[in-house]
Amino acid sequence: MLRFRPPHADLLLALAQTTVAVLLGQESVAQGRPALDLLGYVLLGLVNLPTAFRTRAPVAVCLLVHAAWIAYITAGYWPVAGSFGPMLAVYTVASLRPLRISVACTVLMGAAWVCAGLLDPRSSMPAVVAQAMVWPAALCRFGVVARRSAKLARRLREEQEERARREVYEERGRIARELHDVVAHHMSVISVQSGLAQFVFASDPPTARAALGTIADTSAEALEEMRRMLRLLRAPDDRDDENAPDAPMPGLARLAEMVERVRAGGVPVELKVTGTRRPLAPGVELCAYRVVQEALTNVLKHAPGAPTVVELRYRPHQVTVRVVNEESSGGEGVIPAKVVGGSGHGLIGMRERAKLYGGTISIGPHGGADSGGYEVRLDLPTSPRAARPEDDRKR
Repeated sequence: MLRFRPPHADLLLALAQTTVAVLLGQESVAQGRPALDLLGYVLLGLVNLPTAFRTRAPVAVCLLVHAAWIAYITAGYWPVAGSFGPMLAVYTVASLRPLRISVACTVLMGAAWVCAGLLDPRSSMPAVVAQAMVWPAALCRFGVVARRSAKLARRLREEQEERARREVYEERGRIARELHDVVAHHMSVISVQSGLAQFVFASDPPTARAALGTIADTSAEALEEMRRMLRLLRAPDDRDDENAPDAPMPGLARLAEMVERVRAGGVPVELKVTGTRRPLAPGVELCAYRVVQEALTNVLKHAPGAPTVVELRYRPHQVTVRVVNEESSGGEGVIPAKVVGGSGHGLIGMRERAKLYGGTISIGPHGGADSGGYEVRLDLPTSPRAARPEDDRKR
C-alpha cells in the first residue's frame, strides 16, 4: 500500500478541495451570483491551495486563506464555494496552536461569514449570525479535541517507552547480580586451587601444574564475566540479595529436572540432547537455562497442555537451545504458574540475556503463522573465546 508523508497528504487534500470548490463554483449562477471568471478562479486557488502548508505554518496559512476568502466574497462570488479552505485552516490552527490563537482565528472566520451575509441583501441575518457562531465554534472544538488526543497519545507513548527502558534496566541489574554470583564461584575455585598448588608444589609437581592450569582457565572466564558485568547497570536495591540462599547457579545439567517438573504439571514435554555433552562457562549455561525456563513458563501460561519439545544441541563452538510447542488440542485445565519458577520480563529478559553473551535469539510462530505453534531458539557461543558462529554452520 502506498503511504504518503504528511506534506504530500496535505498537498493532495489541497488539490482535491480546490477541484471541489471549482466544480461547486459552477453553481454560482443558479444561486444568483456571478459566474466564475479568471479572477474568481484565481481567488479560489488562493483560498484553497495554501492549505497544503497548513501544518507547517497554520496561523499564517489561516490569515492568508481568510484574506483571499474575504476578497472572493467582496467581489460578489458565491461564498459557499470558497468556504472549504477557511474551515480547514481554522481546524488546523485549533489542533496545533494554543486556545487563545484558535479562538482568534475562529472569530475571524465568523466575521468573514457575517460579512458575506451583509453583502447579500437576500440573506437572513439571524440565520447568517447563527451559522457564523456555530460552524466556526464547532471546527475549533474539533481541533482542540484532536490536539488533546494527540497530546495524550504522545504522553502515553513516552510512558510506554520509559516503562520499557525501566524494565530493561531492571532486567540488566538482575542479570548483573547473577553474574556476580558466577564470578564469586570462579574466585572460590581459584582460592581452593591456589591453596592446593601451594600445598603440593614441592611434593607433587604434576598436581600443582594441573591446579595452576585450572586457575588460569578459571581466572580468564572470571575476567570475561566481569567485563560483561561492567557493561550493565546494577539495580540499586539489593535487599533481596541479603536473604538469598547460597545455592549453586542452575545450568544445563538441570534441564531434565526442570522438564520433569513441567511434565508433572500436565504439559507433555520432551527433552532431546544431541552432540557431545561438555562443561560450558557458568554464565553461558545460566543464560541457556533461564531462556528455557522463561519459554516453558510462557507455555504454561499461554498454551497449557500443548505438546512441547526442548532441544539442546552441542556444537563445536556453539550451543543451541530450542523450545517448540504445538497448538494445544484440548486446552482443558489450569496449570499452576509455580511449576516453573520463571523470572525476568518475558521477551525482554530473553533478548537481553542473548545479547549479553554475544548470542542470537529468535522468537515467533513455528511452522507458519497459522500453525498455532511457537518456537524460541537461542544460539550461544560456548566460551568467551569461542570461534565464529559461521564455523559451526559449516559443520
